[in-house]
Amino acid sequence: MVIKIILISLYALMILVIGYIGMRRTKSFKDFFHGGANIGPWMSAFSYGTAYFSAVVFIGFAGKVGWGFGYSGMWIGIFNGLVGVLGVWALLGWRIKKISVEYKVDTMSEYLEKRYNSPFLKLFASIAIFVFLVPYSAAVFIGLSYLFTYSFPGIQYWHTVVFMGVFTALYLVMGGYKSMAIVDVIFGMIMTAGVIILVAVTVNKGGGFQNITEGLNQINPGLTAVIGPPGWWPLFSLIILTSVAPFAMPQLVQKFYAIRDRRSVYIGMIASTLFSLLIGIVAYYIGSTSRFFLNPENSPNAFLADGNPNVDALMPVMLTTVIPNSLSIVVLLLILAASMSTLASLILISSSSLSKDFYAGFINRNLSDKRLTLLMRVSNAFFVLLSVIIALIKPETIVTILGISWGAIGSAFLGPFVWGLFMKKANKAGAIASMVLGLAACIILYVVGIPSPEAGTIGMGVSLVLNPVVSFLVPVKTSIQN
Repeated sequence: MVIKIILISLYALMILVIGYIGMRRTKSFKDFFHGGANIGPWMSAFSYGTAYFSAVVFIGFAGKVGWGFGYSGMWIGIFNGLVGVLGVWALLGWRIKKISVEYKVDTMSEYLEKRYNSPFLKLFASIAIFVFLVPYSAAVFIGLSYLFTYSFPGIQYWHTVVFMGVFTALYLVMGGYKSMAIVDVIFGMIMTAGVIILVAVTVNKGGGFQNITEGLNQINPGLTAVIGPPGWWPLFSLIILTSVAPFAMPQLVQKFYAIRDRRSVYIGMIASTLFSLLIGIVAYYIGSTSRFFLNPENSPNAFLADGNPNVDALMPVMLTTVIPNSLSIVVLLLILAASMSTLASLILISSSSLSKDFYAGFINRNLSDKRLTLLMRVSNAFFVLLSVIIALIKPETIVTILGISWGAIGSAFLGPFVWGLFMKKANKAGAIASMVLGLAACIILYVVGIPSPEAGTIGMGVSLVLNPVVSFLVPVKTSIQN
């Protein structure tokens, strides 16, 4: 216990020191928001990958998906790497960097305004980003807090939520993107080493891969099938939600605004893809073994009173059960590293939607660069506070919260953003229809009882279809075209 506390304290101190260095090097809003748009390939690759994966994946998704789908949950990790990372970098990476320079924009909301000559799109986008990324950050706090609660007996859930909130706010308010990019390289190395150790220890504890497979097959043959027991549609929805939404997730798109040049995109694409495949496949494999290791008799903390699994507690309990105490600190640092990077990306993007897009875009257009940077720092702290409050309330399971967040953002932005990059005839009417109706479809379906991954998948489909269709049917002259 003492060693864990010492190592985590040193880890936190390292982050704060790097945050202080980043603060000393931050001279402008561009420095604070995307590192002066001069970030190299390795920092960009690790920054993208670590922002993609967090405690939400390792704790919430790996637990619930692994328990329900078994081995077929690994398809999500495979498609995340090949579509959500390789596909995004190959198809959009350099294109996003070019449009950020050509249009002189720093955020996705600004791009949509200039691309479609529509202040409404900028306003709607900035509000959507702020509203729907708050619960995503809350889900990360929830996942981290569950892990620390089970790893450190005696620490209450709210202690971890509040501490992580204060620490994250302090770190980001200090350094912004520059410090985040430096730390992400360290985070990425920790995550790489951590998942290798995690899978090796898990397989060894289970008596080998074959023994675990046979055990799962005895519990339910569907757990080792190509498509797990819930069926193809729920699995397909999870794959689409987590692999296609990244094409228009503002916190991931930002990485390309910050990247240095075209060569950095090519190098970063390969590094980020390999990193993401490793992290994603291992996370879902470890989750699938939860049925092999856990049951209400040997792990009552992972189950509810009725015997059903507590999906958000499955992975914290399993990790503390399977991993030897001597290596548990590695797993803690692995998930902490993944989560800190994701939180930093979410907070920067959400803060920019409030300060840069909304306040400086509509209320005070003459805001100086210095005051805008200060406003960003204040917005960071405010956004963390909201996320912490939601995390303390714990409104839903982690998977549900992330499904709502990713589904809503993907449904709002996929149509206008992706078609805006590739289709010159996409116009304001099509962009507004796809953003508003795509988001509306997602929210309405969820409200009437459709699970969040399925609602998000349908909403994203609506968004992608409507932009070209409405643009063709309702011609509108747009002042800026690709």
